Amino acid sequence: MDADYRAGPAETRPVDSDAAQSVPPRRRPRLRRWPRRAAYLCTVLLAAVTTASLVYNVCTAGRAAPPRGLRYVQAADVRTRYRTWGTSGSPVVLVHGAFEQADTWSRLAPILARDHRVYALDLTGDGYSERRGPYSVAHLTRQLLGFLSAMHLGGPGERPLLVGHSSGAAVVTEASLRAPARIGGVMLLDGDALDTGVGPPSGLTYLLIDPYRTSLLRLGLGSDWLIRSFYDAQCGPACPPLNSAGVDEWRRPLRVPGAETALWNMIGQSVPGLPAGQVARLAAVRIPKSVVFGAQDGMFSTQTPQQTARRIGAPPPILIPRARHLTMISNPCQVAAAVEALAGTRRATP
Repeated sequence: MDADYRAGPAETRPVDSDAAQSVPPRRRPRLRRWPRRAAYLCTVLLAAVTTASLVYNVCTAGRAAPPRGLRYVQAADVRTRYRTWGTSGSPVVLVHGAFEQADTWSRLAPILARDHRVYALDLTGDGYSERRGPYSVAHLTRQLLGFLSAMHLGGPGERPLLVGHSSGAAVVTEASLRAPARIGGVMLLDGDALDTGVGPPSGLTYLLIDPYRTSLLRLGLGSDWLIRSFYDAQCGPACPPLNSAGVDEWRRPLRVPGAETALWNMIGQSVPGLPAGQVARLAAVRIPKSVVFGAQDGMFSTQTPQQTARRIGAPPPILIPRARHLTMISNPCQVAAAVEALAGTRRATP
């Protein structure tokens, strides 16, 4: 019995060998299960993320109210928010760039107001003006010219200097081409007015779909650190740091009703601009012109200021040392001096 018992395992070894040889055929079905498991896990994860996004969007659906005491006027087809500084002197109209507003000029405007009546408006799509598309140069220019009419500017003795920052440079350029007799001079500040196609990648509009894009936008706007980081990168060390009120000034316009829809419409397009040939037509317009850039503006190449000045028939550009893209915030005195120089050229021009 003992011998038979000891022999038993030895006799079964060939069977074990056959079983070992049959393992590979059983593994292949297991390998085929992994893609299905991965797809299942991805589906579960997507459902969880989508549910979390929807819940977050519902919880953050409340919109911010515009600050109290804002002033509005009907400019063409847009109910337009605006600000004014100063009570005497020749008029200066300040036109902001993308994702800015009239308050962006709050450091420069009081300096100009010592000798000028200063106006700043919120272009539609930004700030607290009514959101009304399309958010194109043509439509923004109609709003600007409508604003001049509403403020009774553009007639004899009331022709304003237009200062356009960043993408606002395209708007003041187009306004000067459409109505040169109503414009007293034009300054391109940190902007070349060109339609360069700069903007988000085209594929981004397919990736950023709801509810995820709404969640990402609201998460980003909720981060004080992210807003301060963007501001510091564009403004530079010469700019005053953003306190809580400053953060709210940049964030609140993107939280008012209609802002998110307008933002996604604008993101679907490139930054507003004009073809180079159209910008070059400004050279034939007999009004004073000026080009001012921050010397360290990372948004443009080092050749852009000179190229822009030559293109529009302006004198050599004014470069503000160590300044970046928001020169009206970082260096308001230097920008004000450039505006005064342009005003002096205007007075000397018959």
